Amino acid sequence: MGSDLRVGDIMTPEVVVISFGKTTPDVAKVMKKHSVGSVIVVEDKSGKHAKGIITERDIVYKIIAKGLDPSKITTEQIMSTPLRVVRPETTIEEAAKAMRENKIKRLPVVNEKNELVGIVSEGDIMKIFPLVVDLIEERAAMS
Repeated sequence: MGSDLRVGDIMTPEVVVISFGKTTPDVAKVMKKHSVGSVIVVEDKSGKHAKGIITERDIVYKIIAKGLDPSKITTEQIMSTPLRVVRPETTIEEAAKAMRENKIKRLPVVNEKNELVGIVSEGDIMKIFPLVVDLIEERAAMS
């Protein structure tokens, strides 16, 4: 039971990033421009070292629902940390399990130098392996 597929086989290599110090409207514009529901926050100009993630949900729950002024809130203030990551050689099952256990829908993919090389989402996994959730539950029941 299981698959030989690894995260590196299905990840999206082009990751939408935003740097520290940007405001919520900046984040929203980047999301809209790239038609994505999340951005990875990077500290350095190279965009290789991921520090956090901002999702549409973060913007709604942490800013809008609290009545805060989005133009005064920076990426560092709303990004979710610690950032959960996987490596390209991680199995699809392990990635799906990590998503379920951490209640997240996306995992940045980093290499051995912790440089951002891609991102994998719940949707990516479900496209290639629709029964992965059932398999994980089955394995858990066997333990």
